[in-house]
Parts: sequence; structure tokens; C-alpha cells
Amino acid sequence: MALLHRSGVSLPALWRSRPTAPIAGAAASSHGMCAQSPSRLRHYTGSQRSPGLPSPTSAPPRGRTLMERRAIPSAALVSANNRHASTAAMEKPDYQNMYTASSAFFEALWEAGVTHCFVNLGSDHPSIIEAMVKGARERKGHFPRMITCPNEMVAMSMADGYARLTGKPQCVIVHVDVGTQGLGAAVHNSACGRAPVLVFAGLSPFTIEGEHRGSRTEYIHWIQDVPDQKQIVAQYCRYTGEIKTGSNVKQLVNRALQWAKSGPQGPVYLYGAREVMEQEIKPYQLRQGDWDPVKLGSLPRDAVDTIADALAGAERPLVLTGYGGRNHAFPGALVELANAVPNLRVVDCGGSDMCFPFDHPASLGLNYGGEMSVADADVILVMDADVPWIPTRVKPKPEAKVFHIDLDPLKQQMPVFYLEAQATYRADSQTAIEQLTAALKAGGAARKLQAQNAAHIAEKRRREHELRLANIAKAAEPLPDDTFGTGYLCRTVKKLVPEDTLWAVEAVTNTLFVYDNIQPCTPGSWINCGGGGLGWSGGGALGMKLATDAENGGKGKGKFVVQIVGDGTYLFTVPGSVYWISRRYNIPILTIVLNNKGWNAPRRSLLLVHPEGLGSQATNEEINISFDPSPDYAGIAKAAADGDIFAARVSERSELEEVLKKAIAHVEKGQSAVVDVKVASGC
Repeated sequence: MALLHRSGVSLPALWRSRPTAPIAGAAASSHGMCAQSPSRLRHYTGSQRSPGLPSPTSAPPRGRTLMERRAIPSAALVSANNRHASTAAMEKPDYQNMYTASSAFFEALWEAGVTHCFVNLGSDHPSIIEAMVKGARERKGHFPRMITCPNEMVAMSMADGYARLTGKPQCVIVHVDVGTQGLGAAVHNSACGRAPVLVFAGLSPFTIEGEHRGSRTEYIHWIQDVPDQKQIVAQYCRYTGEIKTGSNVKQLVNRALQWAKSGPQGPVYLYGAREVMEQEIKPYQLRQGDWDPVKLGSLPRDAVDTIADALAGAERPLVLTGYGGRNHAFPGALVELANAVPNLRVVDCGGSDMCFPFDHPASLGLNYGGEMSVADADVILVMDADVPWIPTRVKPKPEAKVFHIDLDPLKQQMPVFYLEAQATYRADSQTAIEQLTAALKAGGAARKLQAQNAAHIAEKRRREHELRLANIAKAAEPLPDDTFGTGYLCRTVKKLVPEDTLWAVEAVTNTLFVYDNIQPCTPGSWINCGGGGLGWSGGGALGMKLATDAENGGKGKGKFVVQIVGDGTYLFTVPGSVYWISRRYNIPILTIVLNNKGWNAPRRSLLLVHPEGLGSQATNEEINISFDPSPDYAGIAKAAADGDIFAARVSERSELEEVLKKAIAHVEKGQSAVVDVKVASGC
């Protein structure tokens, strides 16, 4: 009675003022306590009282003792403390026929073409788990496949690798704020590498007294309730959105995916509280054709004529591209342009994708912002590139004509970026190349080219390319003491693996040696980490293998996948999770660890700024980049896979080829292999 006296609310008034459930879809009732303790409430609840008992608005019957009268408010107190509880929260759901916001979420993913979810589940996912189980049982073959990932960065990297190879975004499901933080550098990689990935995270429940199904039930729900969860990743995402009701969950999923797939592609982040994801709704469908990605346009007619005329009249024209190869039709279109302009050279300045075939005479290979031909070029065409050159190392001559074509020419997520270009265009690069090639075959540009000695120019370009290949081969030879570097190792691996092998590369300071000796020529065959968040390649390689199998008819039917990774970066990949996943889901990959006993990237950065500083003469131990003693990298993987993996170490050239053959054979039979190879630096 004390509570009611202090509040000044009478029992009948309290009964009349009970709130209904506020979330659409929940039953508008607050009889939760009636379901729990009907015997305590029946004496004064009009709707459930026994025959002959007074209604709650009647005075208590005469003849009761003071204690009996005080018992009535005691029951009312219990009801008052649970006044927000709803029938939806208390009644047992019809599990066989239940269709919730979570059900619609997965249905929306599948209808949009998402076939895999990489999951790390938590207390925010009860309805997600129910929908997973129900969907897997009832919609087999028409429901996303779940891949359990013990680490969030590996999960995101798998989705990244899958999307990078196929162009099809996949889903990552993580646990509230802490799981979102666990994504770590993988979100950066997806953003910088333009990989379309949808991330979903739950929110800590927003009700605490059982008002709705999904209300708080655990201690951690208070601890993980943060002010603005999306801000953890918002600056890396193309879109963030909260699912606030099940009524439009499919629209939000498709809006997010539309952002992810539209250029510049990248990660998107959806989040929703337990109560919302538990909401029961009626099934509904969308017209998927209404949610296609936004398409880019072509170059203006005058731009085509201007650029084509400049290329045709140039003595040393140069194309720099970084992301064009994401579109697998781009390299072929660029080859046609290079064939039309016999003195054209092409540089890959991003290394994220195979943008131009290495064996084409116009290829100058990969260079991260330091290609010296930039300084000599008189016409430069920059296409889908973030860093065509680093001005402190090399830059175009003042009279050079620079044209910039990009799907994101202003680099909206880079605070500092600019190119001093004669003209800049937002356009689809493949379309632009095809326009330029057509223009070079007709009109004034064609006449300029015809006036040149095309055969002589093309032959000169071919000889220069052959000389370049010979120099690369010479540099990759074993050293006089019979040790060998990354170049020799990669040439040996390439010789032994299938010709259509896919390469997942994260070699950092050794990347140029890897590229020069793998010499990728097939669109989609080379994928490098798109950003600077080391640790991508473990999950990335698994995602690529999963994707190539799925695209080619099922498990074991896809292409061979090789991961080449530096020793320090290998530790960042979270191998304990990578090789457990590989074993659990039978996703075989070959991992080559480049063991040079440390992180060499910090030393290179040091020397670029302080070439004669104290650190230039310091040992790796002194500048804290040494891995000595060297971990047993292959052994780490073997432990994670419960011993079911081929693990080997190689330090002598005489044993390299034999070990690699064994490793390749194991992978072809369905078992992952990790080969830890000691390599000399600088070659």
C-alpha cells in the first residue's frame, strides 16, 4: 500500500491506466502478471475474477480483517512493477509458424543474391538464431549458408575476398558494439579496396522490464548499451542504418546493398535491437529489379575527342590504373586501347586487381606511386586510381597533359587528395576506354596514328618489354650462397600450380617481387589487400576459395587458391581462426609464408624520412621489428586445424620444389597446406 499511497494513485486508476505495447506487431495487452500469478490477482481483476467476486471498482467486501485488506495492495504492487510487460513478451511463440523481422532480414538477403553469412553470434541474436535454424530446415537450398567465424576480422575478410572475386556482396553478422569493434582493420580494407560487404550487428535491448519479447535478460545488456554504436565504423561505410521496425526491414536491406554495390563500392552497416528483430510481421515481397545499383555514365563527346586526339599525338602516352580490373571486362578493353596506340604504356598503381595483362608489351607492371615513366610522359590518363604517383618521389612534367577519369574522382573519403589534371570526369572506366578506342579508329585521331610508323613503334615497345622480362628473371635467380628470395620462390610456385590459379597476396614490402614473378594475366586472378589493414589475406583467401567453388558448381570444383603472405602479416591474419574455419568447412588453400624474420615495412618508412638517421644503422632488434626466435607459423595452423593440415618449413633451395609439390597435392585432395619459407630480403 505504501507505493500506492506515495504515488497518490488509487488501485482502480492504476488498473485503468495500464499502457499497451508500443511496438507494432506486439499484442496490445499488459496482462503479463495475470499469466504469471492469476491466483494473486483474481480477487480484484474484473476480467479474470471468479463468479461472485467484486469488480476492481467495488469496495472491498465487509468482514475482512486489516491484514486481509492490506493483502490487496500487495498484489497490486507486483502488477505495478510489471505494468509494462506485454503478452507478446510473456506468451510462448508459435515457433512453427513464426515470421519475424529476422526472418524477413534473411529472406531479403537471399532475394538480393547474398548466399553466405559469416557469423560471430552473441546475446543480441536470439531471433536471428531462430530464423537461421528455421530457414536452414525449411528452405534448404534457398537460404544463405552460415559460416561460423571465431574472429570478426576473419569473417569480414572472407566476405571481402568473396565479393572481390565475384562482385557479389555477402553478409557479416557480429555482436553489438564489441563485435563491431572486432571487425577492426577489415572494415578499413573493405572501404579502401572497394569491396561490397553488408555488416549487421544487434543492439543492446532498449527495454528492461519485459515489455517486449527480446527485453533485457542478462547482465551484459547494460554494459554493452552504448550511445551511438554505428559511429564505430561509420566513417568507413558507404551507408549506415538502423532497423527500427520489421515492417520495412527488406527495404533497408536492399537500400544498404544498393549503396554497397554502387560505385565506389564498399561496406555498409545495419543494426537493430533485439525487440525489433523479434517483432512478428506478415511476409511480403519486393520487386528486386527496383534495387539495382546506380549506373555510371560515359564521357561527354567533346571529352572523347580531346583525349583521343591527345593520345594519338603523344610521343610517350601513359595510362595509370588501380581498380579498373575489379570489372573483369576492363583489362580486355584496355588491351584494345593499347593495341590502337602503339607507343602507349600501362602501369598498375594499385595492385588490388589484375588491371592489365603482364605479358602485353605495353605493360610496365606494378608500381606504388614511384613509376619513373610518369616524369617522361607527355600525355597521362589516370583511370580509377587513388595514388597514380607520389609527388615527393616523381610527378609529371609541367607541360604534360593529364586527364583523370574515375568513378570517385574527388575521393570523397580522403581529406587530402588532388590531381593537377587538365580535365577530370566522373564516368565508368570501361565505357570511357571503349569510347576512346572507337574514336582512335576514325576521324582526326585515326589520321594522326596512321601518319606514324606504327610497326616500328610497336616493335620498339615489344623489345623493351622483353628486356624488362629478362631483367626480372635475372634478379630472381638464387644468390651465390644458394639462398633465394621472394622472386625465385614465386617463380617456382607458379611453375607448379595450375595455370588458372587465384592469388591472394599480402606480401607488403615483397609485393613487387611477387607481382613481377607471378606475372598475372587473367582478369580476377590476382587480388591484393585493398587497404592498409594487415591481416586480410587469411580470410580473403578462404573467401575467394569459397566463391570460386560456388561459382563453378560446388565444393572442390573451383580454382586453386594460393595465399602469399609476409611473416608479420601472417600473425595479423589470426591463423587460429583461419585454419579452424578451413578445416571445419573443408576450404583448402595453399599458404606460403615469406619468412624474413620481421616487419620490414617500418624500416623502409624510416629510411624514406631519415636515410642517414640513427635508425638507418640500427639492427631490427633495436628498432623493434624483429621476429627472432621465429614462430612456428605452419605449426600454429596445424594446431588450429586439429592436426589436419600439411605443415612444412623450408630453408634450403634443394628442398623447396619437393615440399611445394607435396603441399599442392594435399590442397588438391582437399586439405589446406602451410609452407613457411625462409627468404632473403631485397629480391
